[in-house]
Amino acid sequence: QIPFGTEIEGMNILGLVLFALVLGVALKKLGQEGEDLIRFFNSFNEATMVLVTWIMWYVPIGIMFLVGSKIVEMEDIVLLVTSLGKYIFASILGHVIHGGIILPLIYFAATRQNPYLMGHSEHPGVLCFISPSSVSSSATLPSMMKCIEENNGVDKRIS
Repeated sequence: QIPFGTEIEGMNILGLVLFALVLGVALKKLGQEGEDLIRFFNSFNEATMVLVTWIMWYVPIGIMFLVGSKIVEMEDIVLLVTSLGKYIFASILGHVIHGGIILPLIYFAATRQNPYLMGHSEHPGVLCFISPSSVSSSATLPSMMKCIEENNGVDKRIS
C-alpha cells in the first residue's frame, strides 16, 4: 500500500520550520511589542544550552554503567575483549584516515589553505573525541557557537 500525504505518520518538520520563520518575521515587524517575546526565546535558548551542557557532562557516567552491566552479564570475557579491541583499532584507524587525511584534503582542495592551521576553532573538534556520548552535534554545537563568536569574532545572529 502506498501512503498518501495525509497518511504519513510523524512530525511535520517542514511546517514547523516554516511556522518558526513566519513567526520570527512577524515578531520583527511588530517592533518594540515583539521584543519581549524575542527576548523570551533568546533566554529560553540560553537555558536550553545550559541544560544540554549539563546532560553532556553526566551522560558518559550513565553509559559507563550501561556498558558495565552488559559486561558483567557476558560469559566469555576473552572473546569480548578481543572483539572490542579489534573494533576500537578499526574505529581509531578510520577516524585517523578520515579526519587526518580525507577531510584536510577536501579543505585544501576547496580553499587552497593549510588545513592544519585553521584558526581558533580547534576546541569543538577536540570536544567530539572526549567521550563517546559527545559525538552528537547537539553536544558540540553550543561549544562551536561559543568558539566562533568569541575567538573568531562572528556575530551571534550569524553563528
